[in-house]
Amino acid sequence: MTSTEKRQIKKLPVIAAFLFRLPNGDEKQAKVALFRCSGKVISYKHSLGPVYGSIEEIDASPFAAALRGINEETGLTLTSIEPIRVGKPFSFIDDSIGRELTVNPFAFRIKDKTEGGKGEEGISLDWENVGYEWVSPLDVKDSVEFGGVPILTKSLGRVWPECHLGSRAGGVLTSGLKRLQSDHENGARQLAHEAVSILMNLIAGMDSHVIDDIWWANIRMAAWHICKTRESMGAAITSAIMKALGRAEAMLVQDISPPEKARNMTEAIRAQLDQRWSTTDDVRSVFVEYLRQNVTQSMTAEKSVSVLTLSSSSTISTCLLQAAADLGISVDLRILESRPLCEGVTLASRFLGATNTSATFTVSLYTDASVALAAGGVDIVLLGADRISSAGDVSNKVGSLPAVLSQRHVAPSAKVIIISETEKIASPGLAEEHAAEENNPIEVTQAWKLNVKGASVIEGALDDGESGTTQGKVRVRNTYFEWVPAQFIDAYVTDEGLWSVEDISRRSSAIGDEMDKFFKEL
Repeated sequence: MTSTEKRQIKKLPVIAAFLFRLPNGDEKQAKVALFRCSGKVISYKHSLGPVYGSIEEIDASPFAAALRGINEETGLTLTSIEPIRVGKPFSFIDDSIGRELTVNPFAFRIKDKTEGGKGEEGISLDWENVGYEWVSPLDVKDSVEFGGVPILTKSLGRVWPECHLGSRAGGVLTSGLKRLQSDHENGARQLAHEAVSILMNLIAGMDSHVIDDIWWANIRMAAWHICKTRESMGAAITSAIMKALGRAEAMLVQDISPPEKARNMTEAIRAQLDQRWSTTDDVRSVFVEYLRQNVTQSMTAEKSVSVLTLSSSSTISTCLLQAAADLGISVDLRILESRPLCEGVTLASRFLGATNTSATFTVSLYTDASVALAAGGVDIVLLGADRISSAGDVSNKVGSLPAVLSQRHVAPSAKVIIISETEKIASPGLAEEHAAEENNPIEVTQAWKLNVKGASVIEGALDDGESGTTQGKVRVRNTYFEWVPAQFIDAYVTDEGLWSVEDISRRSSAIGDEMDKFFKEL
């Protein structure tokens, strides 16, 4: 192809949607469906590949295009499939069709009938394919004998990097991603710690007899998936992973054997894990000093502070216990129950079980719906953070924004304080660019089973619904996180001091630069 032809080549965005079967939920036994193109298609006749198609103007996003393509080619809808991974897009020139394709890879799991899906039996092929095969991802090859579409292994590897990691390291990544996805008890800080542990164990499990550019690219691709597997917690996870990759990269230039390099990488990351625990002490010290300077100085002799909070944060509990002890104050603590998992109850139990007898607390639990009553007369609304945008907006447990809005009405002089490690600051981008995390509606509906009229009707409707709906009648939303705009926030208490929105913006830019460094060229 001449240089002129290359300049004139048409660019085409496409999706590659891989459907997986996970026997008994075991991702280590994963099989991927590869569809045999018919002779009627324009490109890749008789080749094996994923659900493949162009992104059209009618598609709201690449993800929407993937769902449309799956439905058209297999008849499956979102009730019968579950999105499990999003791959990093990439581009290549396919000379056989004269196009530069930008591939947006996705991975979905086929739900069986016990989960409300149709299972494999629900697959109904259209004219584009004549059949399909279940193949182990490790057995997929780019060869004439295998008969796949162009760069099939690269597309698959974007959603299933285990293909290039080896069995031991691949197993670490598979089980690690699943833990991060399914953990709805721990907060961003704990999940970031777990993410770094996964990366450390993955490096330890790699074949390290040769450490070259390909080896390092495979590590970075695995790290990319660790960062992306739980978007709502992604800021903390990404910040921690960037630090870990930086430590690992420093070992690449050492003049030692490859196995020694790998060992040094894991030891450097282990040291990072050990140091992470000290950040809580730093946050606690900043919080105590903030209260001393901004709250307790103007207090009466009673020295009592009313605090409204929600969910369950070990950092919040340790900060309040330390402040009460160091400042000699009593705390009127009001906690929202934080449905559907009622983490507020867990937080209350921490205070009741505290062994620090010098701290005086009265603890009141409120239903989420009574937040305006709970906010009456408070001095502080104290919130954690799962993500902080570059503009200072804070994503936290649902109920955070109603708490702040109620405070502004019934206790306008109270201060809204965010307690967070700086690692929860996200790379540049707007708050609305981050998709809301929707979780299983059963977490909500299970509380209705005791004595709620009509609960069985709703549950029956959900069982038959498309994406949680039934004939347009009902949808139970279980969104975990929401945004509190920066304009409502008085202080950001961090492990690096009392920060401003400007400080946050600078750190966000630095995180973005680190992400470009490690991920942009993948």
